[in-house]
Amino acid sequence: MAYLVARELRKSYGAHEVVAGIDLELRPGECFGLLGPNGAGKTTTLRLCLGLTDPDGGTISMFDLPVPESAREARARVGVVPQIDNLDPDFTVRENLMVYGRYFGLSVAEIDARIPTLLDFAGLTNRAGDKINALSGGMKRRLTLARALINDPDLIFLDEPTTGLDPQARHLIWQRLRQLAAQGKTIFLTTHFMDEAERLCHRLAIMDHGRIMASGTPRELVAAHIEPQVVEVFGDSAAAWAADQGGALCERCEQTGETVFCYARDVDPLLHNLEQRPDLRYLHRPANLEDVFLRLTGRDLRD
Repeated sequence: MAYLVARELRKSYGAHEVVAGIDLELRPGECFGLLGPNGAGKTTTLRLCLGLTDPDGGTISMFDLPVPESAREARARVGVVPQIDNLDPDFTVRENLMVYGRYFGLSVAEIDARIPTLLDFAGLTNRAGDKINALSGGMKRRLTLARALINDPDLIFLDEPTTGLDPQARHLIWQRLRQLAAQGKTIFLTTHFMDEAERLCHRLAIMDHGRIMASGTPRELVAAHIEPQVVEVFGDSAAAWAADQGGALCERCEQTGETVFCYARDVDPLLHNLEQRPDLRYLHRPANLEDVFLRLTGRDLRD
């Protein structure tokens, strides 16, 4: 049984189709990632699946309940971490958890029993009495994640959960998400960070202009859409080198600024050539999910 199924999902705002007939399916116990540049339709897709926005076409079911018709009942088994923290600054850490738990109809005794475990999970046991404004950005994000677990959900939606966090806070959030996955929770994650998706997601889909461009495991996507080896060449003369020699030594070259990205299956001739060019700097690495993402969605800046 799939926890969430969307078929031919569509949503337009005026003449702009934000979600253009996509299919999604989330299986119990997996972390599913939805990747895409700004404006790709990720957040709208999450809102449609949660029943917060009505679709223009297609069908959605969550826990075998139709959405949006029975969204309220389905959301009783769901936790949500929004893109922007919406904690109540007038309440303490503990009070934020208490008030949120009451929205799910939990008794004060039930919430009291759950709060110590959630505070420990968030690393906020010693900050239970603090007001929200006294917390760092990382602490607020961890509290928002803990709050999403107050109803012991089976399915957790996370909309860019680590945006704006420093590396230490990001790694701690990743550790907590791995713990949830190990407990059998199902996670629906949107993110801009390719390393985050590669570390956490069992399966993922890359979305652009409202459409699913590709889907599969991270390894499957890299194998299907990109050459296995990448050499990044830097320097003022990199573009001239690529036009004169480099392009003939690899399957494909792309240039961004002063960097030339060379994609190849056999990089030995390319590396041998570069060793003779002290005016150029280069980095040799295996292909990764970011290479796939950029090939499918382009390198142009999105606002």
